[in-house]
Amino acid sequence: MIGDTLVNYFMYAVDLTVLSPSSAGFQQLLNICVGGNLVSIQSSRISTHLHLNYSPGEVPEGPKSCFNPCYTFFGSGANNRSAQVLLLLVLPGQLVFLHIIYLMKGGLTLPSALFTVFFISASFIQVFFLLSMADCIVRCLWRRGKDPDSYSIPYLTAVGDLLGTALLSLAFFLLWYIDTD
Repeated sequence: MIGDTLVNYFMYAVDLTVLSPSSAGFQQLLNICVGGNLVSIQSSRISTHLHLNYSPGEVPEGPKSCFNPCYTFFGSGANNRSAQVLLLLVLPGQLVFLHIIYLMKGGLTLPSALFTVFFISASFIQVFFLLSMADCIVRCLWRRGKDPDSYSIPYLTAVGDLLGTALLSLAFFLLWYIDTD
C-alpha cells in the first residue's frame, strides 16, 4: 500500500513537470512489461527453490550482505543463471516492444537512436536493480517465515513502477536537455 501511494504521488508530480503526452505508451511499457514481469519470474523461482530445499526460517548460505548484485548475477546457482538470462532478455524484448509502439502509431515517427539508447539503458537499470532486490526480499521474507510468493511480488512491482517512472522521466529530461543545447 505504501508503494502504491508513492507511485501515485510520484506519477502525479511527473505529470506536472517532465513527461509529455507522447511518453504514456513508453511508461507503461517500461513499468508493466519489463520490471513487473521479469522480477515476478525471478521472485517465484527463488521462492520455489526455498520451498523445495529448506524449511521456513532456514536460509541457505549466501551473501554476507542482503543487497549484493555481484552475488545475484555472478553466483553459481540456478537462480543466479536465471537472473543473468532475464537481464539479457531486456534488450530484444524492449526493441520488439518499441517497434510495436512504432507500428501502432501508424509508422509515422520512428524513435530516435538517442531515445532508444536512453530507453534501453533505463530498462537495464530497472531490471538490474529489481532482480538484485528480489534476491534480498525473498530471502528476508523466508527468514521471517513468510511466504515470499504472497508478499514479495507486490512490493517488487510497486518499486518497479516507481523506479521505471523515475528512470523514464530522467531519460526524457536528458533528451530535452540535449535538444535545448
